[in-house]
Amino acid sequence: MPTAAKAERILVLCVDRDDDLGMKAGINTPVLGRKENVNAAASLALRDPEEADANAMFEAVRIYDNLKKGAKGKEEHEVATIAGSDLEGVEADRQLVAELTEVLSKFPATDVILVTDGYTDEMVLPLIESRVPVTSVRRIVIQHSKSIEESAALFSRYMKVLVENPRYSRMLLGLPGVLLVVLGVLWYANKLTYAVQALTIIIGAFLCVRGFRLDKTAQNFIKWIREYSPPPFTVQIASFSAIAGILLILVGGYLGGTAVANLATTTADPFAKVPRLIGEFLYGSTYLIAIGICVILSGRAVRWFFERDLRLWRTIVIVVGVAWSSVMFVQASQILIDPELDYNTLVYAIVGGLPVIVSTVLTVLLLRRRYSSFFKETKEIIEDFEES
Repeated sequence: MPTAAKAERILVLCVDRDDDLGMKAGINTPVLGRKENVNAAASLALRDPEEADANAMFEAVRIYDNLKKGAKGKEEHEVATIAGSDLEGVEADRQLVAELTEVLSKFPATDVILVTDGYTDEMVLPLIESRVPVTSVRRIVIQHSKSIEESAALFSRYMKVLVENPRYSRMLLGLPGVLLVVLGVLWYANKLTYAVQALTIIIGAFLCVRGFRLDKTAQNFIKWIREYSPPPFTVQIASFSAIAGILLILVGGYLGGTAVANLATTTADPFAKVPRLIGEFLYGSTYLIAIGICVILSGRAVRWFFERDLRLWRTIVIVVGVAWSSVMFVQASQILIDPELDYNTLVYAIVGGLPVIVSTVLTVLLLRRRYSSFFKETKEIIEDFEES
């Protein structure tokens, strides 16, 4: 038996890509139904009689009424309005797609008649066609009188926008104003010969600011300062200790580099005394670098303690190891500077440090077991000092 043809479901769709309906009339979209669209268009027209989107919505209702009058028995019709976002671009398109999906879930159309108020709204045509066929596009163009009076009124209205809207006034009024002020100052000072250079610098600076969005960066930085919220106390301690430790490391590196530079300038062949140069650098920088590293790790240890983090024990062992290593490096640097020195001190430093490290590890293990209930497990797997 032949199957009955499915009824055509025609949707008359009005598109407001920049969301004038929501921004000016405060109406939530999508708007589905003839009565709802008429009320929404009337509300928008009352807010702004010159708004083209209101005329587009009325045109969508008119098309809907004409289709209803000449409709065949198996056709269903509906009228709807969807809106995007005042941000335009990607945000507007995503909002339009979401609202179109909502409309199609309530009225699964087989064809769409698209009604727009300009070329900008027709940019969404591919988005709509990817979800439902578009059989017709109706673009509304508002007719203006060509009389001189209305042309003058239109021109004055655009001039008012240019003057009062900061987005345009900064470029069209602010920059020429600065140029005129500079020319006036140079004229008054009898320095008009520098006018070209001054104007070039001003225009170049303006283009750089606008091109690299430095004004937006400055605004975002000021906004960040106003809305800045200090981190927790433990994070502040770790941050301050990190800054202090880095400064100590930089100063230590500078002192070691200065010692190497002084020796290199007084030596005929500096490459022949590379071991001594290394020794001078280590002797001049090791203690400060080691202290800087210990300060950084100590700040972290304080943070781990207040946060009851098991990484505290690992940090304590590293601090002791760094402190012991600095003594070994200093003793080794003295031998590099003067090979005739006795190396027993270096041996004593190495052998004497082993019991310190061992005792530190054992003490940490005992303390970890003793205060295991005080600390909490972290998401990070800590393998140090794990007992089998």
